Amino acid sequence: MLKEIETWAADEFRSTNGQVEYLLQQALLAHKKNKKKKEDNNE
Repeated sequence: MLKEIETWAADEFRSTNGQVEYLLQQALLAHKKNKKKKEDNNE
């Protein structure tokens, strides 16, 4: 998995740590969107 992240990071001109941080940010944003959708559907 680390090798894949390193390759992906290089493709996007990021460091490996920068890529991991970017992926975590995207995951958190997606989680917040899904959570909001669920809350909106329950109203």
